[in-house]
Amino acid sequence: MKPVVLLVGRLPDVVNTVARELEDLPIQWLGAHSREEVIAQLEAEPNIRSVVVGAGLDDAVRGDLVGVIASRRPDLCIHFKDRLSGPAGMAPFARRVVETEMLHWKVIDTA
Repeated sequence: MKPVVLLVGRLPDVVNTVARELEDLPIQWLGAHSREEVIAQLEAEPNIRSVVVGAGLDDAVRGDLVGVIASRRPDLCIHFKDRLSGPAGMAPFARRVVETEMLHWKVIDTA
């Protein structure tokens, strides 16, 4: 079973774009564009291993998401993309997050 990464962003096509650019990684990508969608994905998919939040969301929304995610899944790491790299920086950021965490998962899985 592939690990699942939840991508949260303001732009509706962020999941498709990131998933297409990172199809070489053994990851299942899920997306959410609002607080309600984040809650629905967290409740529906127990195999989520990480959350990547885009920079297009307002700071108040990003802050609220920390509480929403942490209260439902305190086991998850939440990664926030910088604003400086713009929308084109989402896929490279998600790749760095996944590659770093996948190395950690491999160590855990073989121990």
